[in-house]
Amino acid sequence: MPDDERADGRLHLQHGPIDLIIGVDGCDDDRRHAAFSAAEQRFRSVLEELVAELPMLKAEMRADAPMLQGSVARRMQHAVRPFASTHFITPMAAVAGAVADEILDTMLAPFPTGEKPARVYVNNGGDIALHLQADAAFQVKIAREDGATLGYFRVEGSSPQRGIATSGRGGRSLSFGIADSVTILAGNAASADAAASLVGNAVDLPGHPAIDRVPATDLVDDSDLGARLVVRACGRLAPGDVETALARGVEEAERFIAAGHIARAALFLQDQARIAEAPKEPAPFSRLVPEPSAMEHDRCLNRKSANF
Repeated sequence: MPDDERADGRLHLQHGPIDLIIGVDGCDDDRRHAAFSAAEQRFRSVLEELVAELPMLKAEMRADAPMLQGSVARRMQHAVRPFASTHFITPMAAVAGAVADEILDTMLAPFPTGEKPARVYVNNGGDIALHLQADAAFQVKIAREDGATLGYFRVEGSSPQRGIATSGRGGRSLSFGIADSVTILAGNAASADAAASLVGNAVDLPGHPAIDRVPATDLVDDSDLGARLVVRACGRLAPGDVETALARGVEEAERFIAAGHIARAALFLQDQARIAEAPKEPAPFSRLVPEPSAMEHDRCLNRKSANF
C-alpha cells in the first residue's frame, strides 16, 4: 500500500481502486503531519472492510436492509437510503464519497475545535470531502474526460456544504444516462456521490438511435447494476435533443434540492451546460465561475474511476 507525501505538501494514498489525494492547509507542519499520520493509519484497513461486506454493498438498497458493520459501509447506506424509495440504487453509488468522508473525519478527530487546520480536503478520484474554516474556500476545476475545462466550482467556508462529487458517462463509471459530467454540492461527499449518479442517470433520451446501450455486466463482470442497460456510447446529438436531456437532469436535481438532499448541481452534455440550485439563497456560498484567480486553491475534478 504505497503512500507518498509530495513536494507540494499533499499526501497520496493508493490501495487497489482507492486513490486519494489529501491536502492540509492553514496550520503548522506538526499538525499537518499529525493529520496525515491519522489518514495513513485509518486507510490501511478501509479496502478490507469494504470487501468483507461487498455482497451487501452491491445489493439494491431497501428500506428494510439490515445495518452494515463497517463505518464506511454505514456511511454508504446512510447516503443512498433517502433515494431508495424512488430509485434503483445500491450503497456502491456512494463508495468513493464515503471513503473520503471517513478519512477526513479521522484526520480531524485528534484536534480540539479551535486547533483544527483551516482547510483539509480528501479527493477520492474526483469525489471530495472538505473541512473549511469560516474564512477558507475551496475551488475545483470541472473537466471532461479529455481534459477540456467545463467550469469551476467554488465552496466558501461559510457554507454548510462539505462534499463535492462528479459522475457521468465514461471512464470506469457506468451510467444509465448520457451526461458528460454532473457535479453535485452536498452536505458530505457520500451524499453528493449518490446524488451525482442519479442526476447523471436522469440526463437521458430513452430510445434515441444515437445512444448505444448494453447490459452493465457486459462491461463489468461483477457490476452492482447487473443486467440493467447502461450507456456504452453516445453519438453527436442535435442541440434540441441535448436541451431535452439536460432538462430531465435539471428536474431531477431540483427535486433533490427541494428535498434537502443537495445544494447545487452543474450538468454538462456535449456543448451545453445547466445549473440547478435553490431559487433564493440568503448568502452566496458557492458558485460556478469562469476562471480561477491566481491566489485560489484549484484542484482538477474529473469523473471518479474507483470501481470495486
